Amino acid sequence: MPEVHVASGKIRELYALDDERLLLVASDRISVFDVVLPTEIPDKGRVLTGLSGFWFARTREVVPNHLLAIRGDGRSTECKRLTMLPIECVVRGYLSGSGWKSYQEHGEVCGIALPAGLRESDRLSEPIFTPTTKALAGHDEPLTAEQAAGLVGDARFAELEKVSIALYRTAAEHAAGKGIVIADTKFELGLDDEGELVLGDEAFTPDSSRFWPADEYEPGAPQPSFDKQFVRDYAESLSWDKTPPGPELPDDVVAGTRARYLEAFERLTGIPFDAYAADPEVVLR
Repeated sequence: MPEVHVASGKIRELYALDDERLLLVASDRISVFDVVLPTEIPDKGRVLTGLSGFWFARTREVVPNHLLAIRGDGRSTECKRLTMLPIECVVRGYLSGSGWKSYQEHGEVCGIALPAGLRESDRLSEPIFTPTTKALAGHDEPLTAEQAAGLVGDARFAELEKVSIALYRTAAEHAAGKGIVIADTKFELGLDDEGELVLGDEAFTPDSSRFWPADEYEPGAPQPSFDKQFVRDYAESLSWDKTPPGPELPDDVVAGTRARYLEAFERLTGIPFDAYAADPEVVLR
């Protein structure tokens, strides 16, 4: 059957290949504050696809994933169809972003009480599982363990927590050896036809994770990053009200963002980006 377009996300286009397979195409679009900006970041989609493929190949022992193949354009992946679960699986190893805001206000994150006196960007004694809703529009909302279990069941929630933290530990250990701190990350997991848990969507990309340079890490303030924080900071400097339409990005912000994405790719994979562009399956070997 021909490819049939079935859905558009902020960044990805989704096509049906047949009853068992989907084609996921990562564009170069970028979103901040849940608004897709009119300016694209060249090669961003290839970075997301290549990094996801790299991690899928290295986390199969933790949990199976949906990846079947990466196509030659470097931005399209053939994937198994899954029944996706209705929560976003977020793991935090450091106190940053919305987790930091919640801690400042309530001393906890998603119902998990944390010690007093922590600073912004502090490393947590253990990674914590802080799931959220999957909002069709607007922001995902934090969920307590009880609320999340109410959506997926107690046994499935316990499995999601165990798998998500194991994935985070695996990637964080690898990244540390490459001089990168993975402060937090989020996953989407689903079920295959046998009801088994499978990792889908993307994994440990600059769009789904906070990557910090380890040699510049200094808790007590926000950290420099390899993710789209560079664009967020630019957007925050404007008088934009964070509703559509988003602002155009100047050339220096585009170039700086692209450079950060490519550096994250090359440091984490150890593969020159040009080598990936020439042969995308190199990340799977």
